[in-house]
Amino acid sequence: MMQYESIIGGADGPTIFFLAGQLGLKWLNLFGLIIVVLLLIPNIIYAVKHSGQNTGQAKSLIIVLEQIGRYGCMFLMVFNIGIAEFGFSAIGLFLIYLAGNTVLLISYLIIWMLYFKKQTYKRRMALAVIPVCLFMLSGITMRHYLLVIFALIFGYAHIRITKDSAEE
Repeated sequence: MMQYESIIGGADGPTIFFLAGQLGLKWLNLFGLIIVVLLLIPNIIYAVKHSGQNTGQAKSLIIVLEQIGRYGCMFLMVFNIGIAEFGFSAIGLFLIYLAGNTVLLISYLIIWMLYFKKQTYKRRMALAVIPVCLFMLSGITMRHYLLVIFALIFGYAHIRITKDSAEE
């Protein structure tokens, strides 16, 4: 028993779980994780359905920028790394974050459903723009400036690739 007391300070089981909950998950943004998962679901479905299809020929630098921006945004949405992030300065910003991301996610999922039925240029562009708006909204409302930078990189490259692939 003495060995465990030094680890948990002699606290009982329920107290340990409370303390772990208070201290253990500050590095994880649960809302951000849910948003990223919901963004990825239709993309994974599309990738599985169209696995052998060529998606166009974009320049390799633009593709690299898109991937850096995309994975940077997803990582920073989920993990709090403590660099250039300051959190919500007011409850109103948190409400804007929740409401705005909810509207953007619902719009994104509806457009994906429509896109699965009929692929059009407008729908393709909407599917490129909405995630960028979502990442920008999250970065601005949370004052997470590194996320804003990655969202700008992702937005430029992703929208350009989508536009260029439609012109081919």
